[in-house]
Amino acid sequence: MINQIEKLLEKEGVQLKEFSELLIRLMDYGVICRDESQVEQALYDRYLRIESIVEEYVSLMGIRIQHDRRFQFARCFPPGAEVPGMEDDDQPFNNGMRVRLSQNEVALVLVLRSQYDKALREGKVDEQGCVLVSLEGLSIALKNLLSRNLPEQLTERKNLFRRLRQLRLIQLANEDVLDTAEFWLKIRPMIMSYVSDDVLNTLLQDDEESPIEVPVEPEAKAETAEQADDNQEKEETSLNTDDLITGDSVFNTEEEGAK
Repeated sequence: MINQIEKLLEKEGVQLKEFSELLIRLMDYGVICRDESQVEQALYDRYLRIESIVEEYVSLMGIRIQHDRRFQFARCFPPGAEVPGMEDDDQPFNNGMRVRLSQNEVALVLVLRSQYDKALREGKVDEQGCVLVSLEGLSIALKNLLSRNLPEQLTERKNLFRRLRQLRLIQLANEDVLDTAEFWLKIRPMIMSYVSDDVLNTLLQDDEESPIEVPVEPEAKAETAEQADDNQEKEETSLNTDDLITGDSVFNTEEEGAK
């Protein structure tokens, strides 16, 4: 099999080592975006040359690849995952390769998807399919839609946004200013495949039917201890990653190395 792959690669002017490098990066990060770095630009261009070989190789493991030529990214989906624009895969799968997002990550992904959809309707999308949003606007949307706040601790906040950057859902210019309201970030078009339209519509419909009111008067009535416990329990169980996030990434994404 290796000999056959080498022959196919030789026709495209790609060495087996370069093929392996591309596969490792794709499996490790779960996605390759051409505009992310010079490294990923070179890997994406290489992928274009040997796309059919890569797809056939990973298909042996039940892995599928979503390739968006317009926005120039390729993303892996594990066996059994729902892939936008592709037929469902009925193969059984025990979730061993899926990345599990934390509750804070799920909440932020949902809000990012809603903000992206809003910008699409308003025509505020750049040539790369990205949407520019402010940290302040994101915080307000998070509060209005899910009654949640961004982490107060700067370290936790950085880790949260760094995680979504690793998944290539956002672009950060400088994460060191995440404690300022003037901070801006870009939402990548990959967010569309992480949250389905059905989930987004349900989220927005629930928000319209039961809008979240934020008290502005200091004399607002305090909760009883029992009510506080009930609300906390509801908040902790209100988000389910299995039901909300449809685009599971392949393998865990560790801290990014040099690019």
